[in-house]
Amino acid sequence: MPAFLDPLIGNLMVPTILFFVLGLIAALVRSDLTIPDGAAKFLSLYLLLSIGFKGGHSLAAHGLGADLFLAIGAGLVLSFGLPFLAFALLRAMTGLDRTNAAAVAGHYGSISIVTFVAAVSLLDLTGTAHDGYMVAVAAAMEVPAILSALWIASRAPGAAAAGAGHVSTRELFANGSIVLLTGAFVIGALTQERGMQMVAPFVVTPFTGILCLFLLDMGLNAGRSLLRNRHMLSLGLLGFGLVMPLLAALIAFGLGQAIGLGMGSLFLLMVLAASASYIAVPAAMRIALPRAEPGIYLTLSLGVTFPFNVALGLPLYLMVAGLGS
Repeated sequence: MPAFLDPLIGNLMVPTILFFVLGLIAALVRSDLTIPDGAAKFLSLYLLLSIGFKGGHSLAAHGLGADLFLAIGAGLVLSFGLPFLAFALLRAMTGLDRTNAAAVAGHYGSISIVTFVAAVSLLDLTGTAHDGYMVAVAAAMEVPAILSALWIASRAPGAAAAGAGHVSTRELFANGSIVLLTGAFVIGALTQERGMQMVAPFVVTPFTGILCLFLLDMGLNAGRSLLRNRHMLSLGLLGFGLVMPLLAALIAFGLGQAIGLGMGSLFLLMVLAASASYIAVPAAMRIALPRAEPGIYLTLSLGVTFPFNVALGLPLYLMVAGLGS
């Protein structure tokens, strides 16, 4: 095996990624393995609370500085801009109409918080330092892509008559994952070391084990979504679902280097750019672009890009971030 692949293979051989692969395989062979809905919801809430709190605690230790605002600025630029790149690629690679292409593009400018959590866990497992304020960057990148996607869709002839709805600012920012992630981040920053000592047995010790269970469930969901909607995926759409995260990660790599991010934070910015939303953006698209086909945008983000990122993208981005640091 070529020596330059050793870091990539090493980063793949971690429990979190392997449990995701296990769930994906179980779904593809049509196993009856399941995680109860209530348990899956608890796992999701736990991970958001834990990663948010730990990020806020790290920010309190780090303090406010120019690097924080530069990182948030870079995240906002990526979230606003990536949907336009995604839309152009979709129009070139697929036969999607403007409304469906805009809906898909919005997913690829926003972020997958689960991919971000898996990335943080990979850094922890490999002993790679990163800045806690990257949680704030993740939260900032949730919404701008939705606004870009709606602007793109509004440029279509007859968009007003096509049944496009309206998503209020309150609906965007009241999304449960954003509220919990941001709220836990603020609480971690306010309570600082005393707060961490009080909740560490809950938010630190069981984190990796709970993430393994959650990613097992996500592997099951991704595989079943892929099986259920595979008839909607053309070769062009499949190609987009694999090419777009790589291009987005490359753009984030250049931007992160320009603002001086360290290896761990550079890796996280690449992951945020490469990931695709399957929670916040689908909820917004169902209201704002009801004519868009959920079977396309959900299957691409959850069934194609999410498995690619977790199984192969994360170790690849980590290796590239290490080369640039």
